[in-house]
Parts: sequence; structure tokens; C-alpha cells
Amino acid sequence: MTVYLGFDFGTRRIGVSVGDSVTRSARPLPAITQDWSAIGRLNAEWGPAAFVVGLPLGRDGEDQPMTGRARAFAAELKSRFGRPVYLCDERYTSVAAQGDLRLARAGGTLRRRVRKGDEDSAAARLILEQWLAEPRETQDRGRKTDKP
Repeated sequence: MTVYLGFDFGTRRIGVSVGDSVTRSARPLPAITQDWSAIGRLNAEWGPAAFVVGLPLGRDGEDQPMTGRARAFAAELKSRFGRPVYLCDERYTSVAAQGDLRLARAGGTLRRRVRKGDEDSAAARLILEQWLAEPRETQDRGRKTDKP
């Protein structure tokens, strides 16, 4: 089984998820601030084979202001931890995550108030699951951190 950490990069918080190659599913972890020591602890705890970072693109696939920041975050992950980093198109994952959390709350499986960090990590879960569902050759093509 191969473990991966997924990230939904944001300027205030970073959503985090963990998933694996066997189930091809992921689960959200608590969101973190932009704190490299927290990311180091996640890396030590989970020992991921690679990181997957959501790449915020515009509706037509064009770069937007956050795209460069997410690429820089991905490049820093690779530099600091020496693991492969894959970028995954994250269009609409935040909206889908908000919907998932609303449904969980309405269905009674989520009993507390939804916090913004919950949405960020739910989006990280969707990003990682989307990447895990892609064929391997598509995943390898998505590895763009060599040229941030």
C-alpha cells in the first residue's frame, strides 16, 4: 500500500488529506496554517510516497493569481522533503466540498458547525481522490514541479 498526502493550498489555511493506492480513497485531516513544521510532522507521521497539491486554474484552464503560489508551495514541498510532488487540477473542489459538508450535516453524520478549515480539508480529500482515480500515466504527466 502506498500512502499519499493531499493539499488544498490557501493563503490562510492549507487543507490536508491522506489517502492510499489500495482503496484509492482519502480522508480529511485537520487543516493547518502555512507552517512548515506542521507539514514536517505530517510527513513524519504518514511517511507518504508523494504529495499531491491542488492546482487552482480558471474556468478555461488558465492560470489565475493563486496558481503561481500553489506551484511555489509544491516546489517548496519537493525541496524540503525530497518526495515527488504532483499537481492536480482542483477546479470546483471547494464548491463540491461545501456541498458534501452540508449534506453530512443535514443527514446527521456531522453534528458540529462546519468550520472553514473543514472545507479546506474536504477539498484536499477530493483533490487527492481525483488524482488517485486517474490512470498512472496521467498522474506521471501531472508531475510538473520540476518546472514550477
